[in-house]
Amino acid sequence: MDFSARILYEDNHLLAVYKCCGDIAQGDATGDPPITALLKDYIKARDNKPGNVFLGLPHRLDRPVSGVLLLAKTSKALERLNRQFRERSVQKTYWAVVERKPNPPSGERTEFLVKDRSRNKSRVVPQKTPGAKNAHLAYTLLAGDGKGPFCLEVRPHTGRPHQIRVQLAALGCPIIGDLKYGATRPNADAGISLHARCLELEHPVQKVPLQLFADPPAADPAFARFSALWEKQRS
Repeated sequence: MDFSARILYEDNHLLAVYKCCGDIAQGDATGDPPITALLKDYIKARDNKPGNVFLGLPHRLDRPVSGVLLLAKTSKALERLNRQFRERSVQKTYWAVVERKPNPPSGERTEFLVKDRSRNKSRVVPQKTPGAKNAHLAYTLLAGDGKGPFCLEVRPHTGRPHQIRVQLAALGCPIIGDLKYGATRPNADAGISLHARCLELEHPVQKVPLQLFADPPAADPAFARFSALWEKQRS
């Protein structure tokens, strides 16, 4: 597979790629090849490398989500990126297209979540529920009027499984296409209209600020109607 058009940033230590809806970040029960394995094959062929290719994955994106996926090309970079994600010093920005307008239109939310691994689904529970973990995010209404849809910018401050999906559903604003969390109908590609728009972090070796952007998928009709948003950010 040729990833040349999907590389967002690359140097000797880092590789950021555009993850499409349907790509899996790491192996799962489906047996489908993860994007990490496909990228290793691509780099090995592109660079004519005789040995193994190292790629470490310091964070994850759900299979139906698109956007910026960051990988480490050295063990040193991976260790330092892992620390940044663990200490929550990486700023993650997502865009979500939702079915209903949030009330209030911007704010912060804290819920306690439990992951049901047998169903691969998280749910909101009382704080003292065994295994419950706090989930905190901020959201802002970017665009949308009338009956919708509405485009939100979401900044998670914690990294719980399915956090944005379940917290927006708890707000009464399920993400378009996300049947698991209350959407009324599926998207044609079986994805959901949630996109990892930007990662802001410190380069693990150069120690300089790094911003990594990816435009939402134009093929998603829900995002396509808000294309003026990312066109404006480019200008």
